[in-house]
Amino acid sequence: MTLLDSCPALVLNADYRPLSYFPLSLWAWQDSVKAVFLDRVNIVSEYDHKVHSPGFEMRLPSVVALKHYVRLVRRPAFTRFNVFLRDHFQCVYCGDGNDLTFDHMVPRSRGGRTTWENVVTACSRCNLKKGGRLIGECGMRLPLDPYVPTVNQLQENGRAFPPNYLHESWGDFLYWDTELEP
Repeated sequence: MTLLDSCPALVLNADYRPLSYFPLSLWAWQDSVKAVFLDRVNIVSEYDHKVHSPGFEMRLPSVVALKHYVRLVRRPAFTRFNVFLRDHFQCVYCGDGNDLTFDHMVPRSRGGRTTWENVVTACSRCNLKKGGRLIGECGMRLPLDPYVPTVNQLQENGRAFPPNYLHESWGDFLYWDTELEP
């Protein structure tokens, strides 16, 4: 990994909000430089590091804002990751965050489908305990019925899981309760 590879650009929508919090909307330095040359973004902040050719030099963008607003999808995709994010990466039964799996409220063996409203995050231990039974048949409780989250709800949940690296120039655009790295 080169020094330049450690210089991603935070990508903001035209309203100066991140396109995504989880995963955080980042571009590799090459993509941000290309977007600058194609006049698709405004540079909001820059790194001290520069790229240059024989007749040109520029500081690498650390924050860019799109010139045209990108409408975000209304309904998030149903994925394992998004179910875990909706459920805060913890078992809905016991709160454990290790060895997470899907649990079908109405088991597939009983005709249950793999949908937002029928799937929750469960640790392997609780999933095995519930087995192919309905929740009422195994003495377990569900604190909240599974639901279809909005993109905003998933983004808000993602704020609880900041990435390992946050550049100081991103601080005005990200809202995590954590110290930004220098």
